[in-house]
Amino acid sequence: MDEPMWLVWARKLQSIAQAGLTYSKNTYDLDRYRQIQALSIEIMGKYTEVEPVKLQDLFANEEGYLTPKIDVRAAIFKDEMILLIREKIDGLWALPGGWADIDTSLSEALIKESREEAGVDIVPKRIIAVLDRRHHNKPPMPYSVFKIFVECDYVSGKFVDNIETCESGLFDRNNLPPLSTGRNTEEQIEMCFKARESNFHEAIFD
Repeated sequence: MDEPMWLVWARKLQSIAQAGLTYSKNTYDLDRYRQIQALSIEIMGKYTEVEPVKLQDLFANEEGYLTPKIDVRAAIFKDEMILLIREKIDGLWALPGGWADIDTSLSEALIKESREEAGVDIVPKRIIAVLDRRHHNKPPMPYSVFKIFVECDYVSGKFVDNIETCESGLFDRNNLPPLSTGRNTEEQIEMCFKARESNFHEAIFD
């Protein structure tokens, strides 16, 4: 899944600007890097669904060399069915998950997201895949994202209404609801089912 070149160029401009703003000491150079940053945000704002103000806030909090964000997704299985949550923001379904927090391990992030979004306690078991989002998911994002899918066992709990999700459900691979494809695709859900069925699964990465 190829990304548009304008997004590739805009991200490269953002990376140059961010590194320059972090390491440069010269006043004139800093001003030029701010201009480059503003230009990259203007490009991203024009062609993505993210508002320029949000883009500015996003990149203003970043320092140093620009690195990918980490999106964690819990593939929770119960009775050989997979647990999905319905997002309030778009009404579509996804694996519980979200951005990994600073000072939080992968397992801790998965447990936290599953409890907050689905109301369930889980046991993370093994990594299914680490995927570069730009090759697999749409729409395009203004920043680079690595998506980590982890097989998890359901332990206990039930859905509780919250600010992010409005319901949860268990689904088999042949009866999936409308998916939030920016978060997970049918192919990625099928990838999770195949990993579950394998006694030995070698993690997928690209």
